Amino acid sequence: MQRATPDTVLGDFSGQRFEHFGERFRFEQSDGKFLVFSASEDGPEQRHEVSHTFGVYPLQQYLITAPRGRKQALTVAWDSRPAADGGQRWYHLYPDEPTPPGDELHWLGPNANWNGMCAECHSTNLTVGYRAETDSFDTRFSEVSVGCEACHGPGSDHVQQAERNRFDDDWGLALDLDDQAEARWLMTADDGIARRSKPPARRQQTEACGRCHARRSVLTETYRYGQPLTATHMPALLEDGLYFPDGRIQDEVYVYGSFKQSAMYAAGVTCTNCHNPHSGKLRTAGDPSGVCSQCHAPAVFANADHAPDPKVPPERCVDCHMPARTYMGVDPRRDHSFRIPGAGERSDHYGQAIAAGRAGYANDQLVAAMGEEHYPAIARATALSLLSPPFSATHRTAIFQALVNSSPLLRVAALGVLPNLAPQERGLNGIAALSDSMLAVRIAAARAFAGQQSMLPQTARKAFERAATEARNSLRSGLWQPLNGVRLAEFEGALGDVAAAESAYLYALKVAPKLGLVHHAYGLFLVRQGRRQAALTSLQQAVELAPENPRLVYVLGVALNSLGQPKAALKLLGEAFERFPDERDIGWALTTMLRDGGDRDAARHYAQKLADTFPEDPNIQALLRSLSSR
Repeated sequence: MQRATPDTVLGDFSGQRFEHFGERFRFEQSDGKFLVFSASEDGPEQRHEVSHTFGVYPLQQYLITAPRGRKQALTVAWDSRPAADGGQRWYHLYPDEPTPPGDELHWLGPNANWNGMCAECHSTNLTVGYRAETDSFDTRFSEVSVGCEACHGPGSDHVQQAERNRFDDDWGLALDLDDQAEARWLMTADDGIARRSKPPARRQQTEACGRCHARRSVLTETYRYGQPLTATHMPALLEDGLYFPDGRIQDEVYVYGSFKQSAMYAAGVTCTNCHNPHSGKLRTAGDPSGVCSQCHAPAVFANADHAPDPKVPPERCVDCHMPARTYMGVDPRRDHSFRIPGAGERSDHYGQAIAAGRAGYANDQLVAAMGEEHYPAIARATALSLLSPPFSATHRTAIFQALVNSSPLLRVAALGVLPNLAPQERGLNGIAALSDSMLAVRIAAARAFAGQQSMLPQTARKAFERAATEARNSLRSGLWQPLNGVRLAEFEGALGDVAAAESAYLYALKVAPKLGLVHHAYGLFLVRQGRRQAALTSLQQAVELAPENPRLVYVLGVALNSLGQPKAALKLLGEAFERFPDERDIGWALTTMLRDGGDRDAARHYAQKLADTFPEDPNIQALLRSLSSR
């Protein structure tokens, strides 16, 4: 991140024009300022000033000064690669989808907000400074970009020691990131693999790097140097849409979640074994596979017997073991799980259990994967998060054991499943998590026990109140993101504070009036309050704003039917089933509504379509048989 000057701006601001689904942009320079003019189909042209550049290669974005203290990252970026490689052009980060004003991906929306989405990892000593009462930011930082203290912590002692030219053993640094310590990597002659002379006593480096090199949510602005990432953030698990079932990268998830799956991490490899953190370069010059040869002898691994694919030279380790996916249009990123190609297809790989859990009820397989202690914690936690009712005694035991596991990720995942158990099945399990050392665990515990707090032992109620306050404060600090308003509303609702819940929903609607998911959530809240007509209006607005979300259409169809409008419900669901033929719930609702309305022939028609799509679903087969019998 740099201030926008002729020396830092790489894009062509000489009057270049760009259009994306009807939104027009013009890039100009005037009086030393870099200007962007934008116009949508239904509005006048707007003038915006670029305050900072964001990135250098292979692309550069531009930060626009917006009202109420905001800086927004323009989603029309400059491709800074050479022209011979397709660069030196303006392009859109979402080239194949319209992002009109009000859309969650529009560059003036929350997802492109620098203050909350970008600044923590691109500036040093940041205070986001969001003020919900005015929906504004007072964001401050000590350095515009990433400085020493971003990783090493406050450096005043280091400066003082430098000034007197006498350093202590810790160099006056708040955090020692040398996880290597006195260990050495010793090559083993029989298999050509280097191993650490002693196991790592701590893993601070990966957790410190993970603050920015992870797909995660921020729980508090007060970062705790030297602590696990879960002390201040919640790392994403191997979630559908982010990772493939076997843990390979799918969406832009950065490095932390991949690296912690790897055999390299398990063996004690640290980030700086491969990367120079100060230069940003690899430890070895030239081909990245040279980094691999530090610990994997080329005589053993860089040969055709090890790498039989004739399309890949055997010395190109990274092409097989670190395949890349391209993000932001032009930026290839390598998978850091260092997996053996095809490993996820083996029956003994955790990916099989995760795939089964994503597809449907697979508790036995998921619990078996949880019990494999050689699996990485992030994979075991993912398997746990996919458990669903009904639970056997074995399933419950596995959940309760995870609540006291040494991995914070497993504790968080167990707390996420806990509300699916009846209070009498829970017993006192999970109560200790309300006082856990990790903020992520305490917040998960507060959510798990919300609504059940009156059933807690008296000794645990104060811990619950403290954890609930932490959960509430965490969400309030992020209310600039509308879905945090929904989460806060759901939390307050679970606690029984209906007024606070509705206030949070209304705030989210004010921040994002065109986001269908917020209208949908508010509609469900109104249903629970018995305000049926108002609920229907909100659910209809949700579908109008997000017609391609099948879940919103399904819920509206059910609501219409329950409110005595079966014709409207059948029309909506019939059209939706044509658009979303793989959506089981839409097909099931349509079929059963037709059956209950007496149109068995139409119901049988749709039941047959469902059966063709889901031949292994016993409930659909039973429904078809019941409609086929006379």
